[in-house]
Amino acid sequence: MTSLPTTSTLAVDVVNSMERVSGAFPGYRRAHARGVCFDATFTPSGDAAGLTTAAHLQHAEVAATVRFSNSNGSPSTLDGARAGRGMAVKFHLPTGAATDLVAVNLPVFLASTPQNFLNLLGALEKDPVTGATDPARLGAYIQQNPEAAAGFQAVATMPIPVSYGTVRYWAIHAFEWTNAQGHSQFVRYRWEPDTGVQDLSEVDGLAQEPEYLTAELVRRLADGPVGFTLRVQLAEPGDPTDNATKAWPADRKEIVAGHLEITGPVADQDHWAAEIFDPTRVTDGIALSADPILAFRHDAYAVSYDRRSHNA
Repeated sequence: MTSLPTTSTLAVDVVNSMERVSGAFPGYRRAHARGVCFDATFTPSGDAAGLTTAAHLQHAEVAATVRFSNSNGSPSTLDGARAGRGMAVKFHLPTGAATDLVAVNLPVFLASTPQNFLNLLGALEKDPVTGATDPARLGAYIQQNPEAAAGFQAVATMPIPVSYGTVRYWAIHAFEWTNAQGHSQFVRYRWEPDTGVQDLSEVDGLAQEPEYLTAELVRRLADGPVGFTLRVQLAEPGDPTDNATKAWPADRKEIVAGHLEITGPVADQDHWAAEIFDPTRVTDGIALSADPILAFRHDAYAVSYDRRSHNA
């Protein structure tokens, strides 16, 4: 259930800075604070079986638990605002272990290193007089770190979803697949909603109930499962695998790894609210890339978990 403890000073600094940006809310995650979990089944297509030995990507379906969330560190952020959304999937493997795939509605990240991310959080801290982020300070950060430009352009046009089930989610990091013959292939994951992407206008978004996305998905599931296709982009030589701020060219080959069917809310929300969905929790046949942000997330999650589990 838990991540391993960490003594990373940088992870502590990052979580402290996240609290200064969004506030500290005892018992909640420091990012993606408000979320809800659902039961699901993942059916692999078999198209990935020749590229990785990962058990959930072979031929037999596996159970899964899915957590949808609002990305903000405050649990009171309005669902109708233009903001990040998360879709974290825990695949329950035949061995009894699990592997996680954590995705957001953003194709690239805003920083390539943990230190850059800490600097970004500093630029986002609110002015004590105005109570708002200083646009000049944020602009200076982007000018000094042009790698962040693509991510902030995506943030500026981030859709307001009709439903958690009508959003496209990216896992943003590269992972390394290895097959039974020992051949490796770098990949990136993306969840495509069966409905296609469906958005609301800003006016319609602000007219919704504060937490409409949870209630909407529960109502939608009353009419049948909500589905997503897992598409996997295959890297070619020269594609960056250690930098989450850089997308790969759109013409890279893709395969369909499988299909996820979400069936209903989990029976024990409190249990799953206490769980960690950790993108570094991989399984045989999948390895982490050299992306420093990906590796760092484990430490940051551990700090966050320690605080929320102690109701801090």
